[in-house]
Amino acid sequence: MLADPIVRILYQRGAWQPNQTPVAASCLAAFSAGLVFNGAMLMLNRAFFSLQSNWVPTVIALGNLFLNAILDLAFYRLGTWGIPLSTAIVNIAGTVALLIAMSRRIGGIDGRRTAVATARIVAASAAVAVVAYAVWAPLDSALGRSFPAQLVSLGLALAACGLTYLASARLLGVRELDVLARLARRVAT
Repeated sequence: MLADPIVRILYQRGAWQPNQTPVAASCLAAFSAGLVFNGAMLMLNRAFFSLQSNWVPTVIALGNLFLNAILDLAFYRLGTWGIPLSTAIVNIAGTVALLIAMSRRIGGIDGRRTAVATARIVAASAAVAVVAYAVWAPLDSALGRSFPAQLVSLGLALAACGLTYLASARLLGVRELDVLARLARRVAT
């Protein structure tokens, strides 16, 4: 939801033209769709390496390269954002393939529990998207596009997003939030 103002505040000064911001913002949005899956693939790869099954993530990575080439060919016609969209889809496919392989390797994974946690996190993220736009858009309209005004509108929107996510995750019972809280307490002491 905030890709456009983030790109604008970071790059749209000097040689960067206003018509370039939506292009970069669409690429950022497309990449972000696969970001969580990229992280999941990294963890799953390490899990396979620790199980001495290095060939499994290697074969899946080769499949991902092939899929990425096909999707890049198909999606480049969509415009600049088609390539990062292709990468996001490949990250999702790679994660699914690794999860299936891991389930077979260790005799099952708790898919139901993961699906419930994922649904809760997606719901909290949806609330964040609504709040992001609800806070940013009126402030952007009222304050304008000067650099200090953008800092205020984007900064307040991001702060509201963080608070909304924490509150939504707590309300929805996202257990991973407790793990983060314990880690934060441990680091603080």
